[in-house]
Amino acid sequence: MILEKLVVGLFQCNCTILGCEKTGEAVVIDPGDEPEKILALLAELKLKPKYLLHTHAHLDHVGGTKAIQETCRTESCLHRGDEILLENLPMQAALFGLSPPPQAKIDQWIEDGDIIPFGGNKIQVLHTPGHTPGSVSFLWEHPEGDQLFTGDTLFSGGIGRTDLWGGDYGQIIHSIQNKLLPLDEKTILHAGHGPSSTIGREKTQKPFLQTD
Repeated sequence: MILEKLVVGLFQCNCTILGCEKTGEAVVIDPGDEPEKILALLAELKLKPKYLLHTHAHLDHVGGTKAIQETCRTESCLHRGDEILLENLPMQAALFGLSPPPQAKIDQWIEDGDIIPFGGNKIQVLHTPGHTPGSVSFLWEHPEGDQLFTGDTLFSGGIGRTDLWGGDYGQIIHSIQNKLLPLDEKTILHAGHGPSSTIGREKTQKPFLQTD
């Protein structure tokens, strides 16, 4: 298993590179900023990204996409529910007094249940709205241990905020209860910011999310 993380940008977004040892194919999850760092790590690992996967379209998760897309000629993927957020990157940046990043192009709109292949591996898309309308999580079922990438939906010790445009508290609770917590408790949880956890640990820490 090749799984490498970088913390990028002003908002300290976790960008993750997943790679196939046999083929050298890779996916990059949430290339939010500092594309030069991401490209340097890909080169060091001798990996070629097949897809750039986005958990959602907030500024800090898509800011480095275009540079990597153009350099590696790779495809960019997002759920269509966040199309309006992507189109309004300049407005997102202005809210923080920042210059907008270059506008990324989406090559593939992903949906709940889609399977994304790279090398000999497969990633499943789980639509987990609530933080944003198009928020998704990515599940990588791997012999060395299942890995879940939740973006800003579920964190170690917390859940995503729902007070931004398109956020919905009831929806994020439903997503977590019905899509994430039912997964194997040993599943490693990689959030969009901060440290990793496990599904089992988050069940223990968040009793208010339990349905029984």
